[in-house]
Amino acid sequence: MTRSRQLRLGAFMRPVSLHTGAWRYPGSYPDANFNFAHLKSFAQALERARFDAFFMADHLAVLNMPVEALRRSHTVTSFEPFTLLSALAAVTERIGLVATASTTFDEPYHIARRFASLDHISGGRAGWNIVTTSNPDAALNFGLDEHVEHGERYHRAREFYDVVTGLWDSFADDAFMRDRESGLFFDPAKMHVLNHKGDELSVRGPLNIARPPQGWPVIVQAGQSDPGRQLAAETAEMVFCSPRDLAAGKALYADIKGRMEAIGRNRDHLKILPAAFVIVGDSIEEARAKRATLDSLVHYDSAIASLSIALGHDASGFDPDAPLPSDIPDTNASKTGRAQVLKLAAEENLTVRQLAQRYGGYAGLAFVGTPASIADDMERWLDEEGSDGFNVVFPYLPQGLLDVTERLVPELQRRGLFRSEYEGTTLREHLGLPRPENRFFASGT
Repeated sequence: MTRSRQLRLGAFMRPVSLHTGAWRYPGSYPDANFNFAHLKSFAQALERARFDAFFMADHLAVLNMPVEALRRSHTVTSFEPFTLLSALAAVTERIGLVATASTTFDEPYHIARRFASLDHISGGRAGWNIVTTSNPDAALNFGLDEHVEHGERYHRAREFYDVVTGLWDSFADDAFMRDRESGLFFDPAKMHVLNHKGDELSVRGPLNIARPPQGWPVIVQAGQSDPGRQLAAETAEMVFCSPRDLAAGKALYADIKGRMEAIGRNRDHLKILPAAFVIVGDSIEEARAKRATLDSLVHYDSAIASLSIALGHDASGFDPDAPLPSDIPDTNASKTGRAQVLKLAAEENLTVRQLAQRYGGYAGLAFVGTPASIADDMERWLDEEGSDGFNVVFPYLPQGLLDVTERLVPELQRRGLFRSEYEGTTLREHLGLPRPENRFFASGT
């Protein structure tokens, strides 16, 4: 039986696992994050399981952690997202291809061209994950001495969105007639020059690429801060987020959907997919044992570095066996991430060492159990409006991914919670999202 409301599933694939110990797990591919043959096989396995999207986060700097921890990290080398997704577009047919691109350290014309190109190359499967970039070290790679202030990054991002989507609408859908007899390739009356001049950006246009097959690539956002929620409500069509439990998920879901309705947007035109770390076992005890083995592979150097990143402050000098200090300075990095660290430390009364071990592995929402128990949990999140689905984080590759695609997905399909076949060919069709109208040209004109 198929339910009227089904789960949407994305796959978090850069890095291929967020868990620091993933590359050391028995039977895993240590080079899974930087081996095209492996990544190709992962994408094809996800497509066979009818996943909505293959999602690549991105970093514009080596992670800002001490070298003692960095030398243990499998995230130090990764492919540039557009290069990899363009290659994967040629070896897949249906799965969506989502990449992160920064509004702080790139220009709108670059972003508009790249995503329009990927959408054409893939036949309408591209998605743009809008980020403002929280890593302060990224600023040093783009000619700045310090990071752009948090509020200013979001102000630029909002204008950036308007410019990029305006550039995607540079041509009417039927602008290119390619008439051999008349010798006319396109109709100039169906080309719009943007001439944008705003507080942060000045872009003439038009884009030198035909309108994307989806109209616009799907707009994706990751973030939970108040400015991030408002930006999502105004612009996003899919949100990747990280609530730690169902109560937090329901609050976030209601807040963003409520903001949408307040500005006149249809709440169904945005899908909220929390990150979910999934470990599948024959029994709950076996799944927990897998996680314990995985966590045991995280060295303290990596653990304390991960905690430092989450806090936006160097935690290496803290007493490992004492509670987290109460006077940690404020930060210009991710405020949401910092708030979650402080909340977890207070709720569970964790020492610095315990907190670091959690963050050195994976500290977010986790479903650890059998296919049936995990399906129960996911169904509850869907029914209680904690999410529209999940962005799945795999514990190790390849087996952790195959456990999801070959064991969990069939259980979800048996319950009518997840598709057995794709509904269409584009990412918008997978997600049940409308194709946006061209703001400058009426349909068919």
